[in-house]
Amino acid sequence: MNIRIIGNYVGQALRVEWLFMIPALILSLVFCEWYSAIGFAVTVAALVLVSVGLSRVKVEERTIYTREGFVIVALSWISMSLFGALPFFIIGAIPNYIDCIFETVSGFTTTGASILRDVEAMPRSLLYWRSFTNWLGGMGAIVFLLAISPKEKTKGSLRILRAESPGPIVGKLVPKIRSTALLLYKIYIALTVLEMIMLIAGGMPVFESVCHAFSTAGTGGFSVKNASIGAYDSDYIQIVIGVFMLLFGINFNVFYLLLIRKIKQALFNQELRLYLGIAAFSTAAITINTLSMFDNVGEALKHGFFQVSSIMTTTGFATTDFNLWPEFSKCLLVVLMILGACAGSTAGGIKMARLLILLKSFRNTIQRMIHPRSVKIIKIDGEVTEESTVREVTVFMTAYVMIFGASILAVSLDNFDFETTATAVVATLNNIGPGLGQVGPTGNFADFSIFSKIVLSLDMLIGRLEIFPMLMLAAPSMWKREK
Repeated sequence: MNIRIIGNYVGQALRVEWLFMIPALILSLVFCEWYSAIGFAVTVAALVLVSVGLSRVKVEERTIYTREGFVIVALSWISMSLFGALPFFIIGAIPNYIDCIFETVSGFTTTGASILRDVEAMPRSLLYWRSFTNWLGGMGAIVFLLAISPKEKTKGSLRILRAESPGPIVGKLVPKIRSTALLLYKIYIALTVLEMIMLIAGGMPVFESVCHAFSTAGTGGFSVKNASIGAYDSDYIQIVIGVFMLLFGINFNVFYLLLIRKIKQALFNQELRLYLGIAAFSTAAITINTLSMFDNVGEALKHGFFQVSSIMTTTGFATTDFNLWPEFSKCLLVVLMILGACAGSTAGGIKMARLLILLKSFRNTIQRMIHPRSVKIIKIDGEVTEESTVREVTVFMTAYVMIFGASILAVSLDNFDFETTATAVVATLNNIGPGLGQVGPTGNFADFSIFSKIVLSLDMLIGRLEIFPMLMLAAPSMWKREK
């Protein structure tokens, strides 16, 4: 294990964090939020000291192997969460540091689960930082680091990109890693700015437009309003956010194909068609199922579309209390929570790409049982899926089920009802935010014990980093020195 290069990269990730914390510090001064300014200033100072110290570690061997890549990503995310929680704690906005960590981990992992009972009582600079953690966590701080690096001095940067990017299939869009990371961020920033402009044009205040665009882009779902998007009595605003949530759930490779005018290849992408097909079916089914709860079909369709888009992309915004919906609609939403959106997007869940591979693998297994001598391969978009990828998906699903079961048992010690306990784990492990019961869209996670909050925080990190980096970080064999 190359400890020096791991420390070096963690230091650089913390440098990214303090650079992005400066706007929050400036906002606290602009809004005359002096206590917030102190909290951000102290945190920035601590981050500068630690990041400079780690970044100056002399690294002789700069090759990154798979295990270093996973550990770099896992430790970077944990470190950023621990430091990112400090402003909340220093100024006393959230008195308990574990609660601060929960809120910050929820932000960086784009989960959107919260322990805050009154969001609107928070200082605006903290609300900005809270929403910005959604945006930075959506694409990933390490991806940003690779994007701004002047040149690739480290061999094996693709392993870091694969460890941080969500989904089973991660490759380079263009020959160089730096160019790939930069292209991803250009698309990400362009869509974010476009949403900001459209929200401002719809009458949403500038500050709130910026915060909601950050949360939508990262599919994080942190709102500056207690009633989330339901606080805005505007069909335009709700539809704009609903559409952009759906867009940010699409694999960014599709946007790249559209940019280089390979429109047919983009539109016939199998994962995209599965994603949009499930979204369309779910919207129609929920609209029909909840029709009696709304004044007309249009109203039911609007709320059905928004909640499907929000839950499937694991954003977690709400326009209505879907906790009150019929059981069929609630069960369908829970299924969507688990499935998630596309690989290579900012969304959580198990991803459409994995579902596609599992469905095709299931079909091939049945066909082999009928025709034992037949040779079946899995193809996605005309390309053969490697057997190693299929194995990784199987291992991922096995680990997912085991972690899910263990987490439910751990959180059940709080003695909440099963609906609350199970969906709290579903909501955090799949980076969604709200669940059902006490953690529904009008509830929060404040009443869980410290132990459960730690478990759920780990679930959020495990879910965002696709399980393997966190598991490898805990494996003793990872830290043994090679002879």
